[in-house]
Amino acid sequence: MLTIDSQKTSQKLKKFIKDYLVKLERDGIVFGLSGGLDSAVVASLCVKAVGADKVMALIMPDNDSQKQHLKDALKLAKQLKIKIKLINITPYLKSLGTWGLSPLNRLPIPRSLKEKLVKKAFAYYQRKTGINPFADSLLGFKDKKFASWLQKGNAYYRIKHRLRMVLLYLWAERENRLVVGAANKTEAKIGFFVKHGCDDAADIMPIVDLYKTQVRQLAQYLKIPQEIITKAPSPDIIPGVVDEQAIGMSYEILDQVLDSLETGLKTKQVAQKLNLQEKEVEKVKRLMKRSEHMRQVYSPV
Repeated sequence: MLTIDSQKTSQKLKKFIKDYLVKLERDGIVFGLSGGLDSAVVASLCVKAVGADKVMALIMPDNDSQKQHLKDALKLAKQLKIKIKLINITPYLKSLGTWGLSPLNRLPIPRSLKEKLVKKAFAYYQRKTGINPFADSLLGFKDKKFASWLQKGNAYYRIKHRLRMVLLYLWAERENRLVVGAANKTEAKIGFFVKHGCDDAADIMPIVDLYKTQVRQLAQYLKIPQEIITKAPSPDIIPGVVDEQAIGMSYEILDQVLDSLETGLKTKQVAQKLNLQEKEVEKVKRLMKRSEHMRQVYSPV
């Protein structure tokens, strides 16, 4: 376990947030509150750093979103006593013509059935190609099987986070607020985010140097509600998809692999250290390599 000193980490991050609010000459803070672990931790840190009166959360579900996430977000906002704006982004998605990119939205079927169909499609793709859709979609789709299906799927779900980013900056500009992002180190290193989306584009990223398991430790210290800490992490942009299924590995193992690689250990050494097969370590290295372009913008030298 990658243990942190949660008290010291909390103090450091609160100072970081407060300092940048002053440095960038903003009157307050805005962030997206999803009902998930990362945004909950960011919400708590922001309130402790600058006070609830300067903090605003945008809660931006769409018709695919789990109702429990919305309930958790609203409950936390009430607990923290922060201002919120609840914006259903589905009308925007429909006006852009992206809602219909998902065939599941053309049929009047319940969410439970959508989840089953998505899971079956996910498993079918992996069975036929030998790679899961998340890993395969980190790069383009030239000469790939199911390219059209993946292209439409990516366009469908990625626009959600990009639209959320637009709304965050709209309110940031209107009210002179600092946009605070909630990406963690695990997601950043393997590309488990939407480039230029609300989990990538922000003014500051307080927890981006913390692995997911470390964010969970910090959440315990900050007394985030247990139902948020213990529920399965999910991007909540496609019914039936949770983080660890999409990635193909638990965060407990993934974080240790990433940290071991960062210290300079080779594939074989990491596998021996963590009692894993070498192919599992190679899978993580492949995610890191394929997502490299997502962490930068290329320009001529």
